[in-house]
Amino acid sequence: MKTLWIDHPIAYDGSQLRAHWILMQCAIPGDALVAFRGPCNVVRSEIADLADLAGPGIAGDDMLHFIWESFAMPDLLLAVHRQRLLSAQAAEVLLALAPMSGLRREGDDLFIGDGKLSISIATVTPVSSVLHFAVNVTEGGAPVHTATLQQLAVNPREFAERLFQRAAEEQLSIVEARAKVRAKGEWES
Repeated sequence: MKTLWIDHPIAYDGSQLRAHWILMQCAIPGDALVAFRGPCNVVRSEIADLADLAGPGIAGDDMLHFIWESFAMPDLLLAVHRQRLLSAQAAEVLLALAPMSGLRREGDDLFIGDGKLSISIATVTPVSSVLHFAVNVTEGGAPVHTATLQQLAVNPREFAERLFQRAAEEQLSIVEARAKVRAKGEWES
C-alpha cells in the first residue's frame, strides 16, 4: 500500500469517497492511503451512512482527512474491518503522542471525554473499497461537541506520518501472513 501526504488543503465534501479519486488527484494507482488537511462539510447527497441522514450534519472547519482505497475486493464487511483497524491504529498512535489524553475508541470513533475527535465511514464502489477517516485539528464548524489535535498538542503532519507507517506495515504483515498459510489437507507432513 502506498501512502502520501497531500500538501495543499482540500475541502472534504464527501465526493472524494469515490473509486479512483486517489489516482485522479495524486497519480497513485492501486491500494493507497492519502492524507490532507482542510475543512469538512458533507452535503446530504454525499452522506454514505444512512444513520447520519437524520443527524445534525457532518462538518468541521479544520480537519485532518485520510482517504484509503483498496482494490483487494469490494467487500463492505472487509471495508468496515479495515475502517475499525485504522481507527484503532489512530488511537494507538495518538496515545503514544499524548499518553495522558484520556482518549478512547468506540467502534470507529475516537473521543476525549464527551468531545468527538473523529469521523469515519467505509463503503464500496464497483471496483474497490474506500474509507474516509478524519480528526478535528482545531475547534469550530462542527455540529457536535468536539475534541481536537490542538487540545492534545499533537502535530497533524506528524500524526499522519506515524499512522501511514503503522497502517502500511500492518497491511504488509497481513499480506505476508496470508501468503504463508497452507490450506488444511494441502499435503501430508
